Amino acid sequence: MKYLKFLLIILPAALFFSCDSYSDEELNAFDAKIEKYLKRKNIECKKSASGLYYKILEEGEGDFIQFTDKVMVTYKGSFLSGETFDEQTEPIELKVSEQINAWKEIMLQLKKGSKAYMIAPPQLGYGGYEIEKVPPNSILVFELEVVDVM
Repeated sequence: MKYLKFLLIILPAALFFSCDSYSDEELNAFDAKIEKYLKRKNIECKKSASGLYYKILEEGEGDFIQFTDKVMVTYKGSFLSGETFDEQTEPIELKVSEQINAWKEIMLQLKKGSKAYMIAPPQLGYGGYEIEKVPPNSILVFELEVVDVM
């Protein structure tokens, strides 16, 4: 019985994560698209070990956001084409732990009042899944502001 429970938990998780793995060639292609976009727009960003491109626009004040925190944020999400797929101009409450990997990663570097710009390759966004207006394997551009940390 314990073995069955183990399989019911581990197998779906393994399938979920294996469906979204990318080859080195694919990862390099995502990077090339992002770097071309940044060069064309004359934007300088840092690149994290995970592949997230980001720029902290305003540092904010207080303690850094924790993984278990809730935050009030405003944001704009778009594609490299400039087309907006989501925008929240009024603050919305989000749990950091429930966001896409790109958001989880950047949030840990932000504080109340921080503003950031980031470009998330598919492996840090929605991967190969289609989510509402976001096609599979999309590179996502976000501008966000942390209004409050709870």
